[in-house]
Amino acid sequence: MVLYQEYPPHPALAPYLACLWTCQVFPGARPVTHRVLPDNCMDILWQDVATLSRVSGMMSTVIHVPVHQPVRTIAARFKAGAAAHFFTMPLHQLADQHPLLDALWDGATARRFTDALWSRPLSDSEAVATVERLLLQRLRRAANVARPGLAEAAIAAIERSHGSVRIETLAAQLGVSRQHLSSQFRARVGLGAKQFARVCRFRQASARIRAAIDPHQLDWTSLALELGYYDQPHLIHEFRELSGSTPESFATRT
Repeated sequence: MVLYQEYPPHPALAPYLACLWTCQVFPGARPVTHRVLPDNCMDILWQDVATLSRVSGMMSTVIHVPVHQPVRTIAARFKAGAAAHFFTMPLHQLADQHPLLDALWDGATARRFTDALWSRPLSDSEAVATVERLLLQRLRRAANVARPGLAEAAIAAIERSHGSVRIETLAAQLGVSRQHLSSQFRARVGLGAKQFARVCRFRQASARIRAAIDPHQLDWTSLALELGYYDQPHLIHEFRELSGSTPESFATRT
């Protein structure tokens, strides 16, 4: 048995967190491999297996995570660009990586999270509240590290267009060169602006497929053009790159 639950963040963390989530894999659950799709978010995961804490950097493609033992996870999922308020390094260094949190924060800060979560039994709601309290402390200490600006404006524009805006057009609208926008975006967000837009468009397409009463009756060519793909082959190529499957096989696994 696997139990997954999402929680809305504390109001003071709402500008930065999409949600907090918990996942419990109970003894006796059969081994399974989870397909995790790119979502333009970063996560911190605290797990009771050897009290590990890891960061899941921005993902440029699908990953498959095998689960073969009981494990409890408490996690925070950051909105696009918001993790820069909690980490000091350029975030593209973490893209498609899963480093230990101890390697990114000072050891004392990382240990505070570990001790607070695993030194005594906590309910899920208590564990979530504990993570929120410690993240607020981290946010206050890093208040001047990351200030909103160019990357945030670009994120908003890309998300409004569901990834269909051209990066050259966006850079011109923001009054900067494409190179400057790309370098600032990668450091602040974790992916390049073009890759971020690809994931936005993919998420919009996958949501449309999930919402379809019968995905097999979709007009794939019309859907591709409506979502900003050049044609149906472009849609198929992007799905294979980002999900490891074609749109039609994606529909059967959703």
